[in-house]
Amino acid sequence: MTFKRFYTLVHTKPQGEGFGIFLDDRPVRTRMGNLLCAPNRTIADEIVREWADQKDKVLPDTMPFTQILNTRIDRVTRGRTAMTAALLKYLDTDLICYPAPEPEELREAQNRSWSPFTEWFETAFGHPLKITAGLRAVSQPEEVQASVLNKVEAMNDDSFTILQWVTAMAGSIVMALGFMDRAFNAGDILAARFVEEDFKEEIYDADKYGSDPQIESTRNQMEKDLTAAQKYLEML
Repeated sequence: MTFKRFYTLVHTKPQGEGFGIFLDDRPVRTRMGNLLCAPNRTIADEIVREWADQKDKVLPDTMPFTQILNTRIDRVTRGRTAMTAALLKYLDTDLICYPAPEPEELREAQNRSWSPFTEWFETAFGHPLKITAGLRAVSQPEEVQASVLNKVEAMNDDSFTILQWVTAMAGSIVMALGFMDRAFNAGDILAARFVEEDFKEEIYDADKYGSDPQIESTRNQMEKDLTAAQKYLEML
């Protein structure tokens, strides 16, 4: 939802244990009416920049830091238990656990892109993931579920917010956990998420005929959001 810019000055100042964002003299509030309060000045300054860069209309899709902080304040802080349960469900539907059975070239491309994540996971968590090329869903072992749950519950709310944000974008909690561990960056996640689309574009000669506009738009938005998530994580 967009709305007309109504403010002139954007600034931040200490607010409780964090830093509030102000439009002129009015504090910015979340969708649920809570104060938009950043955990540190560095993140607050980035949010100030997002609001200051808006032109005649305010476009929320161009303000990822604001969106991340909104999610943490409105959803994570008050509903983390339910969000954790939803997040753990990704383990049984994780994108990288379901490589295509054919064609062989696509399967090989997926393996090149996804095997670094599965290998990292086994090293980091001490258990291998179940992988299938069939149609039947797999259930990850209890020890895998327990190890991931322990890791997730140990995160503070800000880190948890980034984890669930990246998981939803990538369709993979394994990718997101690797991202949180700094084992993989935004570019790695993007390439792994779009390996099938890239394979199809190569077949249909997208360099000559152009990419699918919808896929290109989705990829561009995800690239911006992943880059912002990486930057936010570095600022914590």
